[in-house]
Amino acid sequence: MNDIEWDPHSSALIIVDVQNDYCHKDGNMAKQDLDVSMVSEMMPNLKNMISSLKELSVPIIYVKTIHEDCTDSKTWLKRLKGKSGKDLCRKNTWGAEFFELSPNDTDIIVVKHRYSAFINTRLDSILRSLKIETLLMAGVSTNICVESTARDGFMMDYDIILLSECTAAFSKEAHEMTLQTIDQFFGSVATNNEVLQSIYV
Repeated sequence: MNDIEWDPHSSALIIVDVQNDYCHKDGNMAKQDLDVSMVSEMMPNLKNMISSLKELSVPIIYVKTIHEDCTDSKTWLKRLKGKSGKDLCRKNTWGAEFFELSPNDTDIIVVKHRYSAFINTRLDSILRSLKIETLLMAGVSTNICVESTARDGFMMDYDIILLSECTAAFSKEAHEMTLQTIDQFFGSVATNNEVLQSIYV
């Protein structure tokens, strides 16, 4: 068990990009022949963690990617390297909708346009207003948007706990590499049980 401690009163669950285009077998990623099978494995764990944290009154923050022409800079589009993907999580499309999750009125939704949920969003303002110190990181993809958000959060002096059973990537190798990187340099990695057993108040 990792040597972690966290306080529910100063923590938030950050759920990154659990959207149809990233997670569904008919979504954009799957159509690009990327393996989304890890998502189905992690969703029950994520749903259980959401339920457990709600009982502890931990804020749940859903981060969703929305791409629009007005945020598609020339540099940003270069990431596609000629591959299809321009229609990924476009505004007002099925692909941009949440996958198997339904935020309620007390949950918080943050819209992002880049990999990191801290870039040009209201996330940091929300966290500072709620006096949040620890970010429990979950979502997709472990090695891209979850890792980018976790790294930026650490650089902004938030404690990072990446939930290994509540994140998924498009390959086991990519997932495991991020777990190792975060645990070594940017925070801690823990299972659901380890997190729920390491609460201090």
